Amino acid sequence: MTEKILSKPRITVIDALRGFALLGVILVHMNQHYSYRSMGPFLPHESILTEWNDTASWLIWSVMLGRFINIFAFLFGMSFFIQMDRAAEKGVNFGGRFLWRMVILFVIGLISTCFYSGDILSIYAVFGIIMLFLNRFKNWVLILIAVLLLAGAPRLIMIGYNQLTAPPATEQVVSNENRPQRPRPNAEPRERPKPTFLQVAKENLTSGTMGKLNYQFMGGNRGYITLAIFILGLVVGRTRFFETVHNNKGRNWKLLGIFIVALLFFNWLITLFPAQESLWRSMRNGGVPSASALTVQALSDFSMVLSSAVLAMVFIVLYQYRGFKTVLGQLAPYGRMGLTNYVSQSIIGALLFAMWAWGSYFGGWQAAEVMLLGLAVYIVQVIVCRVWLKFFQYGPLEWLWRSLTYLNLQPFLKK
Repeated sequence: MTEKILSKPRITVIDALRGFALLGVILVHMNQHYSYRSMGPFLPHESILTEWNDTASWLIWSVMLGRFINIFAFLFGMSFFIQMDRAAEKGVNFGGRFLWRMVILFVIGLISTCFYSGDILSIYAVFGIIMLFLNRFKNWVLILIAVLLLAGAPRLIMIGYNQLTAPPATEQVVSNENRPQRPRPNAEPRERPKPTFLQVAKENLTSGTMGKLNYQFMGGNRGYITLAIFILGLVVGRTRFFETVHNNKGRNWKLLGIFIVALLFFNWLITLFPAQESLWRSMRNGGVPSASALTVQALSDFSMVLSSAVLAMVFIVLYQYRGFKTVLGQLAPYGRMGLTNYVSQSIIGALLFAMWAWGSYFGGWQAAEVMLLGLAVYIVQVIVCRVWLKFFQYGPLEWLWRSLTYLNLQPFLKK
C-alpha cells in the first residue's frame, strides 16, 4: 500500500523549478563562503576577475539573496500537500508516517549542519510538523496566517514582550566602555592553528546553531517568512495549479503580470519612507524599532516574496514553450535529487572554504570568482544527476529517506 501512495507521474515542472532554485542557493552560499569567515592565512592568489566583482555582488544581493531559497521552501510546502493528497486518495492516513519522515529529515539536517552552520533542513523538519497541524484549516485561514507572518506579527509580539519584561529605567547597566579592562599581554599574536573537522562540527552544532536560530527568529524574520511560504505552497497545492499549469498559458501570463505590478507597488511604497536602521542591528542592540522601521521591514518582506513569485512565474511561463522546456527540463533530474544536492552543496562548500580543508586556498577568492566556482559545481552536479537517474530510481539521500520512512528498503536500481 505504501508504495502506491506516491505512484502518480511526477510533475516535471516542479522538479525543474526546484533545480532552478538550487542554482540560486549555491551561488548565494558560495558568495557567503558557506559561513566560513576565516581571516586566513590564505595562500597567495591574484584575482583575474576583479572588474566583475561589483556586478557579481549586485546579482547576489539584489536578485538572488532570499529569493531562490523562498522558491525552494515553497516547493517543500507543495510537496507536503502532494504526499498528503495522494495518501488520502488511497485511503491512507499519512500523518504519522510524515511525522516520522520529518524526524529523519531533522537528523539529516543536523549532520549537514556539521559542515554548514546555516543549513536549514532541521528547521524545515520542524516546520513540516507544524504543517501537519495547519493542514486541517481552510485556505482563507492559512492565507491569513501567512499574511500575519509576513507582516511581522511575531516580531511585534517579541518587541512587546521585551518591553514588558525590561528592567526598570532606574537600573543602570554597566557598558563595556565603563568596565575595567584587563591588561593585554605585549606578546606578538601567534598564528592560530588550523581547526579540525570535529572542532568545527561541534562549533556549528552549538554556537553556530544558536546564531542561526537568532537570525531566523529573534533579530530577523527569515524563519517566519519561510513558514509563511510553506503555508502558501500548501494553499497553491490545493488549487491544483501545477497539475494544470501547461493547459493555462494565459492564466500563467496574467499571474506573472499581477506579481510584477504588485512587486513594483510594494517597492514604491518602501521609497515613501526615509532610510531606516536595520531591525537586526536595532534589536540586537536592545533598541525599540520605530513604527516606520517596522513598516519598511514588513513591506520589504512582502517585496521579497513577490520577487520570488516573479522569478518562479518567469520560469513556469518559459517552461510552457517547447524550445525553453528542452533547455530548462535539463534541471528536472537535479531537482528530483534536491535533498542529495542541497546536502552535497554544503559538504562541497565546507571542503572549499573551511580551514580544515582547502579554505587556505579558496578563502581568498572574491565575488566573481566564487560565483563562477559555484556555477561550475552546479553544472557538474547537473551532469552527475542525469547520469545517476539513468541507473537508479532515486538519489542516494532520497532513497535513504524513503527507506527509513517506510522502515523497508525501497527499490534502488532501475530494472
